[in-house]
Amino acid sequence: MMRRGFQWAARLGHHRALPGALHILPGFTPSSAFGSSVDSLVSRFCLEKTDLKDYALPNASWCPDMLSLYQEFLEKTKTDGWIKLPSFKSNRDHIQGLKLPSGLAVTSDKSDWRIFTRCIQVEGQGYEYVIFFHPSKKKSVCLFQPGPYLEGAPGFAHGGSLAAMMDETFSKTAYLAGEGLFTLSLNIRFKNLIPVGSLAVLNTNVEKIEDQKLYMSCVTQSRDQKTVYAKCSGVFLQLQLEQE
Repeated sequence: MMRRGFQWAARLGHHRALPGALHILPGFTPSSAFGSSVDSLVSRFCLEKTDLKDYALPNASWCPDMLSLYQEFLEKTKTDGWIKLPSFKSNRDHIQGLKLPSGLAVTSDKSDWRIFTRCIQVEGQGYEYVIFFHPSKKKSVCLFQPGPYLEGAPGFAHGGSLAAMMDETFSKTAYLAGEGLFTLSLNIRFKNLIPVGSLAVLNTNVEKIEDQKLYMSCVTQSRDQKTVYAKCSGVFLQLQLEQE
């Protein structure tokens, strides 16, 4: 989705747009910063009744830190306004009833679509993660445990796996906070390596929504906040999905 967003943004130059904003192709409907209710986006994203498998649930591979912090945030969903986001195998499952704007739809005969961070099916071997979102604060916390299939330096997670996890957390936060759909840029500064099988906590915030773009930040650190693994800023393009 990142590459398609770059390609799409590069084509926008010759169409009329708001001063200082990206140009919008005919057929696209730009959202205002609060064009759609955050509550309505969350309710559509977090299906109450579904037969789809939620991959963001505890399993036997989760380390004690991951399990205990997950339970802490579950308690916060009852009193502090946090929402646990489900994680299905494809983004198509999250936007049922909606479609990408004209010009971005993809046709294919393949049926087993998988989001990149859910492509490793064996529990504990790849991306183990769960995202909690706070609608009024427009922020998210992602609990991420990298498995051995994500190794870079021996015993540590590959930096690219963390970059993908930050992008995934950004994308879910951007969509729910303001219909952000496409990554325009990521700027990452790596600080320390994440041991495979340990917990990393991604604290993500929407800093501002301006000119149909969401400006975001993320700090990834250990649970005790003594070790910072990476800092990242990102910009997402704001677009409104169409009804099917």
